[in-house]
Amino acid sequence: MTESTDAVDAVSRGTGGRFRESLGIIETILRNRYHYLLAIRDGVGLSAKTQAMLVSSIVFLAVYGAVLGSTHSVLQAISSAVKLPILFLATAALTSPTLYFFNILYGSNQGLRQNIALVFTAITVTSVILLAFAPISLFFLLTTSGYQFFKLLNVAFFGVAGAIGVGFLAEGMRVAGARRRVAVLWVLMYALVGSQMAWTLRPFIGAPSMRFEVFRQLGGNFYSNVLTSIGEMLGLFTVA
Repeated sequence: MTESTDAVDAVSRGTGGRFRESLGIIETILRNRYHYLLAIRDGVGLSAKTQAMLVSSIVFLAVYGAVLGSTHSVLQAISSAVKLPILFLATAALTSPTLYFFNILYGSNQGLRQNIALVFTAITVTSVILLAFAPISLFFLLTTSGYQFFKLLNVAFFGVAGAIGVGFLAEGMRVAGARRRVAVLWVLMYALVGSQMAWTLRPFIGAPSMRFEVFRQLGGNFYSNVLTSIGEMLGLFTVA
């Protein structure tokens, strides 16, 4: 019994230690990002940094996803908590190789692991900003009943968080000596892939009038849906 308890305690300390390490790395990114990005450029501790950013991003995105899904039901909250980290990780997996080859094409000496670490830096910063927005999102969830307003509010939060995250990536690419055009091309590609991936994995915010669905039937696109939501919120038309 004692050995089992010791083993459980050791696992708990190890898990807690890894999460504290993740929080420490996040604080370093936010407080001293230039030196953090230099360390990535020089390949210092890439495995530990990437693992810490992965763990923290999954946790923070899951929390925000649960807030989004709470508009509908417990099942939707659980589903969104799982799908939101998948959204960001899948987008990173699809776009990181392209960033790597763009960098090679324009003369960068960065390796694939360094590019992945930079992408995870952007995702981590985005997830931290979303976590900071979570209490505000929850406040409006509890005090308003407008589904379209809540959806557009969170689209705005994603836009702000994503812009800040991409800003960190762009700075990291400048530190690494990458060309500006590479950053611009990758940002455009990341935005297109990410928005379509979000549309494919929807719903994250379940419409109150619809039953719970893990995935919704494909059709339409993210941008037309945002315009429709704006029109309905402004009373220009009503969507059945």
